[in-house]
Amino acid sequence: MFWQKQEAVEEEMTDLAQQVAAEAEGLYRSGKMHCAEAVMAAVKNGFAPELPDEVVRMAAGFGGGSASGCICGAVAGGTMALGLVSKGDKKQVTAYTRELHDWFKAKYGVTCCKILTANGKKNCPTFTVAAAGKVAELLMRER
Repeated sequence: MFWQKQEAVEEEMTDLAQQVAAEAEGLYRSGKMHCAEAVMAAVKNGFAPELPDEVVRMAAGFGGGSASGCICGAVAGGTMALGLVSKGDKKQVTAYTRELHDWFKAKYGVTCCKILTANGKKNCPTFTVAAAGKVAELLMRER
């Protein structure tokens, strides 16, 4: 009985994370949003749809490495979404943020936009999808 319930919870987590990731990809590929905005919007829609769409504008300056090329916009958007949606305290949000950054760095080698896009932005949809899905997984822990 316990294992069946646990499997159902894990399946729900996977489904929601996949839904958020797919929405982020669609928003990014539409050309209407950059990476940070797409992650922020998809996470907001999946976890806090009652919030106004205008909150996504907070991510407007974070695409392309915050205009300096430093932090990947998908990671920045995910970090903002964690703070926006998380019901945890600041310590929990900080822990999730650290986990997101560590996970992204382990997966892609760096979180620096300049390095990630040195050969063009062809992988940006992948980064956007991955960050959105990971943020959704982290936020599912609070449910």
